Amino acid sequence: MPDHFQTIYSQHADQYEALIQREDYEGNILKTLQTIRPLAGIDVAEWGAGTGRLTLMLVPLVKRLRAYEGSQHMLDVAIAKLKATGLANWQTEVADNRNVPAEDDSADVAIEGWSFGHLNGWYPDSWREEMSKALGEMERVLRPGGTIILLETLGTGRETPKAPTQGLAELYAWLEGEQDYQSTIIRTDYKFESLEEAERLTRFFFGDELANEVVRKNWVILPESTGVWWKTV
Repeated sequence: MPDHFQTIYSQHADQYEALIQREDYEGNILKTLQTIRPLAGIDVAEWGAGTGRLTLMLVPLVKRLRAYEGSQHMLDVAIAKLKATGLANWQTEVADNRNVPAEDDSADVAIEGWSFGHLNGWYPDSWREEMSKALGEMERVLRPGGTIILLETLGTGRETPKAPTQGLAELYAWLEGEQDYQSTIIRTDYKFESLEEAERLTRFFFGDELANEVVRKNWVILPESTGVWWKTV
């Protein structure tokens, strides 16, 4: 049976898009990416593109962007947004994170956001092997001196950053320890248009406990921390 997130990604892309449109209202993600690797005029390959959260940030800046996503349902939303930009320097394709149809040595940056972390939940006994496959694909696609960038959650509704599960804490420690990734933490708070919207969208994605806390604390701005890991290969 698909889990909660798999169901969302296969059936509820529009609601997911409505949620993520509210995240990072201060624009900290793009600022951080630019400090890690300036984006102007480079070739980028993106894993787990979803509805295009990172894709739409990057495509106005880069030379070429190829976005891969496992769900056509999610990718359809991204494609509609990309077409609306009027830009032509992008392409999309449905692909598993561990096997993307990209040429060797064809990108300067390989990036993923909020996608690889699911391997930990979906493969609790073999996530290291699955993560190694996905990271290996990134390394294969990168040119010498290219940069891998990973973004994953460090907690929603918390002022203090912390991995939301023990499994993710182990994954992050594995990246920093055994895989030699550098890391930083940024705030990517959600800013909703109303308390009603905040409750509805958090209940949809995060569940009743957080949604009830949103109502109790009157949170139109919902705290969110994001970890960013990167490595030059």
